[in-house]
Amino acid sequence: MFQFLFGPKKGAPKVETQRETFERLVTELNALLATLPEKPKVTVDPMTGSVEFSTPEQFADEALALPAPEEPADTKEAPEEPEADKADKADSADAPPKAA
Repeated sequence: MFQFLFGPKKGAPKVETQRETFERLVTELNALLATLPEKPKVTVDPMTGSVEFSTPEQFADEALALPAPEEPADTKEAPEEPEADKADKADSADAPPKAA
């Protein structure tokens, strides 16, 4: 009731106005764009108010990323054969050799 005299409650979160939110977002976006070596192309659509960025194919940190290490050859297992193939091989091993 007496917020105008004593201020808001100490535990109450501060509500950010739309202007403060917009200014914070623009400041954060400009700071981020300043760190990029290649700047993206910015397109503003005045009809919808949307902002689009055309980013490069690869950013600098992505170019430095190493590919995932491959497994050593001795730890790789041979692909498992289907059960039907195993049964055919077992039958042919038990069968007497064919005369040519």
